[in-house]
Amino acid sequence: MVARRALRSCTNNSFQPSRCYNRIAARSFCATHPRREQQRTPTADRETHFGYEKVTESEKQDRVAGVFSSVAESYDKMNDFMSLGIHRLWKDHFVSSLNPGATTPLGRPQRMLDVAGGTGDIAFRMLQHSHVRNGNPNIHITISDINPNMLAVGKQRSLDLPASYQSNLSFLEANAEVLPPQIKDNSLDLYTVSFGIRNFSNIPAALREAYRVLKPGGVFACLEFSKVDQYPLLNAIYKRWSFSAIPLIGQLVAADRDSYQYLVESIERFPSQGHFRDMIVDAGFAVLGDGYENLTGGIAAIHKGIKPL
Repeated sequence: MVARRALRSCTNNSFQPSRCYNRIAARSFCATHPRREQQRTPTADRETHFGYEKVTESEKQDRVAGVFSSVAESYDKMNDFMSLGIHRLWKDHFVSSLNPGATTPLGRPQRMLDVAGGTGDIAFRMLQHSHVRNGNPNIHITISDINPNMLAVGKQRSLDLPASYQSNLSFLEANAEVLPPQIKDNSLDLYTVSFGIRNFSNIPAALREAYRVLKPGGVFACLEFSKVDQYPLLNAIYKRWSFSAIPLIGQLVAADRDSYQYLVESIERFPSQGHFRDMIVDAGFAVLGDGYENLTGGIAAIHKGIKPL
Protein backbone atom coordinates (compact mmCIF):
# COMPACT_ATOMS: atom_id res chain seq x y z
CA MET A 1 0.00 0.00 0.00
CA VAL A 2 2.78 2.43 0.86
CA ALA A 3 4.48 1.72 -2.46
CA ARG A 4 1.27 2.25 -4.42
CA ARG A 5 0.50 5.52 -2.62
CA ALA A 6 3.98 6.77 -3.43
CA LEU A 7 3.54 5.85 -7.08
CA ARG A 8 0.03 7.26 -7.34
CA SER A 9 1.20 10.73 -6.35
CA CYS A 10 3.24 10.78 -9.56
CA THR A 11 0.07 10.95 -11.61
CA ASN A 12 -1.11 14.08 -9.79
CA ASN A 13 0.33 17.23 -11.35
CA SER A 14 -0.69 19.47 -8.46
CA PHE A 15 2.32 20.92 -6.69
CA GLN A 16 1.75 21.36 -2.98
CA PRO A 17 5.13 21.45 -1.24
CA SER A 18 5.18 20.27 2.34
CA ARG A 19 6.06 22.54 5.19
CA CYS A 20 8.80 20.15 6.11
CA TYR A 21 11.31 21.38 8.67
CA ASN A 22 14.45 22.44 6.84
CA ARG A 23 17.40 23.39 9.01
CA ILE A 24 19.85 21.88 6.60
CA ALA A 25 20.84 23.90 3.55
CA ALA A 26 20.16 21.91 0.38
CA ARG A 27 21.94 21.18 -2.86
CA SER A 28 20.69 20.31 -6.32
CA PHE A 29 23.46 18.25 -7.82
CA CYS A 30 25.28 15.14 -6.68
CA ALA A 31 28.41 13.41 -7.69
CA THR A 32 30.12 10.44 -9.13
CA HIS A 33 33.74 9.94 -8.12
CA PRO A 34 35.81 6.83 -8.86
CA ARG A 35 38.61 7.28 -6.35
CA ARG A 36 39.23 3.58 -5.89
CA GLU A 37 39.98 1.01 -8.54
CA GLN A 38 37.24 -1.34 -7.31
CA GLN A 39 34.70 1.32 -8.36
CA ARG A 40 35.69 0.89 -12.01
CA THR A 41 32.72 -0.46 -13.94
CA PRO A 42 32.77 -3.25 -16.55
CA THR A 43 31.90 -0.71 -19.26
CA ALA A 44 34.55 1.85 -18.23
CA ASP A 45 35.97 2.11 -21.74
CA ARG A 46 32.62 2.61 -23.46
CA GLU A 47 31.86 6.01 -24.98
CA THR A 48 29.51 8.40 -23.19
CA HIS A 49 29.35 12.19 -22.81
CA PHE A 50 30.59 14.78 -20.35
CA GLY A 51 28.34 17.73 -21.08
CA TYR A 52 28.70 18.14 -24.84
CA GLU A 53 32.02 16.28 -25.05
CA LYS A 54 32.39 12.63 -25.97
CA VAL A 55 34.48 10.74 -23.42
CA THR A 56 34.80 7.22 -22.02
CA GLU A 57 32.73 6.28 -18.98
CA SER A 58 35.89 6.10 -16.90
CA GLU A 59 36.95 9.58 -17.98
CA LYS A 60 33.49 10.95 -17.23
CA GLN A 61 33.66 9.57 -13.71
CA ASP A 62 37.04 11.21 -13.17
CA ARG A 63 35.92 14.56 -14.57
CA VAL A 64 32.61 14.60 -12.71
CA ALA A 65 34.58 13.81 -9.56
CA GLY A 66 36.65 16.92 -10.19
CA VAL A 67 33.53 19.04 -10.67
CA PHE A 68 31.95 18.04 -7.39
CA SER A 69 35.14 18.11 -5.39
CA SER A 70 35.52 21.66 -6.65
CA VAL A 71 32.02 22.86 -5.79
CA ALA A 72 31.27 20.88 -2.60
CA GLU A 73 31.83 23.73 -0.16
CA SER A 74 29.96 26.38 -2.17
CA TYR A 75 27.09 24.22 -3.32
CA ASP A 76 24.34 25.51 -1.04
CA LYS A 77 24.91 29.14 -1.88
CA MET A 78 25.10 28.37 -5.59
CA ASN A 79 21.86 26.37 -5.62
CA ASP A 80 19.93 29.18 -4.02
CA PHE A 81 21.31 31.64 -6.56
CA MET A 82 20.60 29.31 -9.49
CA SER A 83 17.05 28.31 -8.54
CA LEU A 84 15.97 31.30 -6.44
CA GLY A 85 15.34 28.79 -3.68
CA ILE A 86 12.80 26.72 -5.64
CA HIS A 87 14.92 23.57 -5.34
CA ARG A 88 13.98 23.51 -1.65
CA LEU A 89 10.28 23.34 -2.51
CA TRP A 90 10.90 20.59 -5.06
CA LYS A 91 12.77 18.51 -2.49
CA ASP A 92 10.12 19.07 0.19
CA HIS A 93 7.45 17.93 -2.26
CA PHE A 94 9.51 14.94 -3.36
CA VAL A 95 9.87 13.69 0.21
CA SER A 96 6.24 14.43 1.05
CA SER A 97 5.10 12.42 -1.97
CA LEU A 98 7.11 9.42 -0.74
CA ASN A 99 5.70 9.74 2.79
CA PRO A 100 8.55 7.87 4.52
CA GLY A 101 7.62 6.15 7.75
CA ALA A 102 3.99 5.55 6.71
CA THR A 103 3.91 1.80 7.17
CA THR A 104 1.29 -0.88 7.74
CA PRO A 105 1.32 -1.76 10.54
CA LEU A 106 2.38 1.59 11.97
CA GLY A 107 5.98 1.54 13.16
CA ARG A 108 7.16 -1.24 10.86
CA PRO A 109 10.89 -0.73 10.10
CA GLN A 110 11.88 0.74 6.73
CA ARG A 111 15.28 0.61 5.07
CA MET A 112 16.19 3.29 2.54
CA LEU A 113 19.15 4.11 0.31
CA ASP A 114 19.69 7.71 -0.77
CA VAL A 115 22.08 7.50 -3.74
CA ALA A 116 24.22 10.47 -4.79
CA GLY A 117 22.96 11.92 -1.53
CA GLY A 118 26.30 13.15 -0.19
CA THR A 119 25.29 16.30 1.69
CA GLY A 120 22.17 14.70 3.18
CA ASP A 121 19.50 17.16 2.11
CA ILE A 122 17.02 14.45 1.04
CA ALA A 123 17.89 11.96 3.79
CA PHE A 124 17.53 14.57 6.53
CA ARG A 125 14.11 15.55 5.20
CA MET A 126 13.04 11.89 5.10
CA LEU A 127 14.14 11.39 8.71
CA GLN A 128 12.18 14.42 9.86
CA HIS A 129 9.09 13.34 7.94
CA SER A 130 9.19 9.80 9.32
CA HIS A 131 9.83 10.84 12.92
CA VAL A 132 7.51 13.85 13.11
CA ARG A 133 4.81 13.40 10.48
CA ASN A 134 4.38 9.66 10.85
CA GLY A 135 5.70 9.06 14.35
CA ASN A 136 7.89 6.24 13.08
CA PRO A 137 11.50 6.25 14.31
CA ASN A 138 12.10 2.72 12.98
CA ILE A 139 13.82 3.69 9.76
CA HIS A 140 17.38 3.48 8.60
CA ILE A 141 18.77 5.57 5.74
CA THR A 142 22.12 4.90 4.10
CA ILE A 143 23.46 8.00 2.40
CA SER A 144 25.59 6.85 -0.52
CA ASP A 145 27.82 8.95 -2.73
CA ILE A 146 30.89 8.18 -4.79
CA ASN A 147 32.44 11.53 -3.88
CA PRO A 148 34.03 11.62 -0.41
CA ASN A 149 34.07 15.43 -0.35
CA MET A 150 30.29 15.54 -0.63
CA LEU A 151 29.92 12.82 2.00
CA ALA A 152 32.19 14.79 4.34
CA VAL A 153 29.83 17.76 4.09
CA GLY A 154 26.87 15.50 4.89
CA LYS A 155 28.61 13.89 7.87
CA GLN A 156 29.45 17.30 9.30
CA ARG A 157 25.88 18.53 8.87
CA SER A 158 24.43 15.40 10.43
CA LEU A 159 26.05 16.43 13.73
CA ASP A 160 23.43 19.18 13.99
CA LEU A 161 20.58 16.65 13.86
CA PRO A 162 18.91 15.26 16.99
CA ALA A 163 20.66 12.20 18.36
CA SER A 164 17.65 10.03 17.51
CA TYR A 165 18.03 11.04 13.85
CA GLN A 166 21.75 10.45 13.81
CA SER A 167 21.26 6.88 15.01
CA ASN A 168 19.10 6.24 11.92
CA LEU A 169 21.86 7.27 9.50
CA SER A 170 24.91 5.68 7.93
CA PHE A 171 27.23 6.90 5.18
CA LEU A 172 28.67 4.85 2.35
CA GLU A 173 31.17 5.80 -0.35
CA ALA A 174 30.00 3.76 -3.33
CA ASN A 175 29.44 3.76 -7.07
CA ALA A 176 25.71 3.54 -7.84
CA GLU A 177 26.46 1.58 -11.02
CA VAL A 178 28.17 -1.22 -9.03
CA LEU A 179 26.86 -1.14 -5.46
CA PRO A 180 29.01 -2.93 -2.87
CA PRO A 181 28.13 -6.35 -1.41
CA GLN A 182 26.82 -4.88 1.86
CA ILE A 183 23.79 -3.62 -0.08
CA LYS A 184 22.04 -6.98 -0.37
CA ASP A 185 19.59 -8.14 -3.01
CA ASN A 186 15.93 -7.46 -2.14
CA SER A 187 16.88 -5.57 1.02
CA LEU A 188 15.48 -2.04 0.64
CA ASP A 189 12.03 -0.47 0.83
CA LEU A 190 12.96 2.78 -0.90
CA TYR A 191 15.76 3.93 -3.22
CA THR A 192 16.04 7.66 -3.85
CA VAL A 193 18.32 9.73 -6.06
CA SER A 194 17.97 13.49 -6.25
CA PHE A 195 19.70 15.65 -8.86
CA GLY A 196 22.41 13.08 -9.31
CA ILE A 197 21.52 10.42 -11.84
CA ARG A 198 22.28 12.56 -14.88
CA ASN A 199 25.92 12.60 -13.76
CA PHE A 200 26.23 8.81 -13.81
CA SER A 201 28.32 7.39 -16.62
CA ASN A 202 25.98 4.41 -17.14
CA ILE A 203 22.39 5.20 -16.12
CA PRO A 204 20.90 1.82 -17.20
CA ALA A 205 23.46 0.03 -15.00
CA ALA A 206 22.46 2.18 -12.02
CA LEU A 207 18.77 1.47 -12.65
CA ARG A 208 19.47 -2.27 -12.76
CA GLU A 209 21.31 -2.00 -9.45
CA ALA A 210 18.35 -0.12 -7.95
CA TYR A 211 16.06 -2.93 -9.10
CA ARG A 212 18.37 -5.56 -7.63
CA VAL A 213 18.58 -4.08 -4.13
CA LEU A 214 14.91 -3.15 -3.72
CA LYS A 215 12.48 -5.59 -2.17
CA PRO A 216 9.50 -6.69 -4.27
CA GLY A 217 7.07 -3.82 -3.81
CA GLY A 218 9.93 -1.41 -3.12
CA VAL A 219 9.95 2.03 -4.74
CA PHE A 220 12.56 3.70 -6.94
CA ALA A 221 12.17 7.50 -6.82
CA CYS A 222 14.19 10.07 -8.73
CA LEU A 223 14.06 13.87 -8.67
CA GLU A 224 15.97 15.35 -11.60
CA PHE A 225 16.10 18.32 -13.94
CA SER A 226 14.09 17.67 -17.08
CA LYS A 227 12.57 19.27 -20.18
CA VAL A 228 10.30 22.30 -20.58
CA ASP A 229 9.57 21.61 -24.26
CA GLN A 230 5.78 21.82 -23.88
CA TYR A 231 6.06 25.51 -22.93
CA PRO A 232 8.16 27.17 -25.67
CA LEU A 233 8.36 30.62 -24.06
CA LEU A 234 9.32 29.25 -20.63
CA ASN A 235 11.79 26.92 -22.34
CA ALA A 236 13.47 29.80 -24.15
CA ILE A 237 13.74 31.87 -20.97
CA TYR A 238 14.98 28.91 -18.95
CA LYS A 239 17.68 27.98 -21.46
CA ARG A 240 18.87 31.56 -21.75
CA TRP A 241 19.10 31.79 -17.96
CA SER A 242 20.86 28.44 -17.74
CA PHE A 243 23.53 29.01 -20.36
CA SER A 244 24.11 32.72 -19.74
CA ALA A 245 23.54 33.35 -16.05
CA ILE A 246 24.44 30.13 -14.25
CA PRO A 247 28.07 29.84 -15.45
CA LEU A 248 28.53 33.55 -14.71
CA ILE A 249 27.13 33.10 -11.20
CA GLY A 250 29.50 30.15 -10.79
CA GLN A 251 32.40 32.36 -11.71
CA LEU A 252 31.35 35.20 -9.40
CA VAL A 253 30.27 33.15 -6.37
CA ALA A 254 32.49 30.07 -6.56
CA ALA A 255 35.29 31.24 -8.89
CA ASP A 256 34.49 28.17 -11.00
CA ARG A 257 32.77 28.87 -14.30
CA ASP A 258 33.75 25.57 -15.94
CA SER A 259 32.08 23.34 -13.34
CA TYR A 260 28.80 25.18 -13.65
CA GLN A 261 29.01 25.17 -17.43
CA TYR A 262 29.20 21.38 -17.21
CA LEU A 263 26.20 21.26 -14.87
CA VAL A 264 24.11 23.23 -17.36
CA GLU A 265 25.22 21.01 -20.25
CA SER A 266 24.48 17.86 -18.23
CA ILE A 267 20.90 19.04 -17.73
CA GLU A 268 20.50 19.65 -21.45
CA ARG A 269 21.85 16.18 -22.27
CA PHE A 270 19.62 14.31 -19.81
CA PRO A 271 16.78 12.30 -21.43
CA SER A 272 13.27 13.68 -21.71
CA GLN A 273 10.61 12.68 -19.21
CA GLY A 274 9.19 10.01 -21.51
CA HIS A 275 12.56 8.60 -22.48
CA PHE A 276 13.74 8.34 -18.87
CA ARG A 277 10.46 6.69 -17.88
CA ASP A 278 11.07 4.09 -20.58
CA MET A 279 14.55 3.47 -19.20
CA ILE A 280 13.02 2.82 -15.78
CA VAL A 281 10.56 0.36 -17.30
CA ASP A 282 13.35 -1.34 -19.25
CA ALA A 283 15.13 -1.96 -15.93
CA GLY A 284 12.12 -4.01 -14.81
CA PHE A 285 10.06 -1.48 -12.86
CA ALA A 286 6.33 -0.94 -13.18
CA VAL A 287 5.01 2.62 -13.40
CA LEU A 288 1.57 4.15 -12.92
CA GLY A 289 0.09 6.62 -15.38
CA ASP A 290 2.71 8.74 -17.11
CA GLY A 291 5.32 7.52 -14.62
CA TYR A 292 6.45 11.05 -13.79
CA GLU A 293 5.28 14.34 -12.33
CA ASN A 294 6.47 17.65 -13.76
CA LEU A 295 7.46 20.42 -11.39
CA THR A 296 7.52 24.09 -12.41
CA GLY A 297 6.52 23.30 -15.98
CA GLY A 298 9.02 20.45 -16.32
CA ILE A 299 12.15 22.26 -15.18
CA ALA A 300 12.34 19.33 -12.79
CA ALA A 301 10.43 16.06 -12.67
CA ILE A 302 9.79 13.24 -10.23
CA HIS A 303 9.98 9.71 -11.64
CA LYS A 304 8.85 6.64 -9.72
CA GLY A 305 8.84 2.92 -10.35
CA ILE A 306 7.83 -0.07 -8.28
CA LYS A 307 9.55 -3.44 -8.25
CA PRO A 308 6.82 -5.99 -9.04
CA LEU A 309 5.79 -8.44 -6.33
